[in-house]
Amino acid sequence: MEPERLIGPRSLALFLAGCLLFGYPILELFSQHRTVGGIPLLYVYLFVAWGLIIGFIAWLAEGRGGRR
Repeated sequence: MEPERLIGPRSLALFLAGCLLFGYPILELFSQHRTVGGIPLLYVYLFVAWGLIIGFIAWLAEGRGGRR
């Protein structure tokens, strides 16, 4: 399959991964009274997951622009 044709399915997969990462069952796992370096575990998880989603979006966009 051509790389340009993979953008749509990869974007959809990234969206679904984001929905899964920020959905109730997963957030409930990290909603504990524990801290990481003094920061609540839920906050650490949210910022790490958010950063990963943004990183994958940037990687997807960069791969699309570099192939033209």
